[in-house]
Amino acid sequence: QVQLVESGGGVVQAGGSLRLSCAASERSFTPLAMAWFRQAPGKEIESVAAISWMGSNTYFADSVKGRFTISRDNDKKMVVLQMNSAKPEDTAIYYCATSQTTIHARGSSRAYDYWGQGIQVTVSS
Repeated sequence: QVQLVESGGGVVQAGGSLRLSCAASERSFTPLAMAWFRQAPGKEIESVAAISWMGSNTYFADSVKGRFTISRDNDKKMVVLQMNSAKPEDTAIYYCATSQTTIHARGSSRAYDYWGQGIQVTVSS
C-alpha cells in the first residue's frame, strides 16, 4: 500500500516562506511525476505545481509562478514545495500526489494515482 506523507505545513505571515515535503513510504514504489494540489474552503481542488520524473520539467499554476518552486529527491522518494512570498489566498489544504502512468509534469489531477492525506497551510495577513 503506497502512502504519501506530507510535512511542513502550519501558519506563516504574509510575505513569509514555508517548505512542504512529501515522501512515499513504500520502498518498492517508484514515483513518476509528482505534484502538489490545494483546496481552499468552499473551493474546488486546484493544481499548484508538478515536476517530471527526472526533475527536468516543471509546471506551475499562474497564481504561484515566481513565488513557489518544486524539487524532488528520487533517492528519498520525496518532493518538496518551497513557498515564498506567501499570500493569504495561498491558505488551503495542500495535497501531494504521484503518478504511476506519466513521467511528465502534468497539472491535471487525473494524471495522478496516489494522494497524501493533506496538510493545512494558513497564511495570515
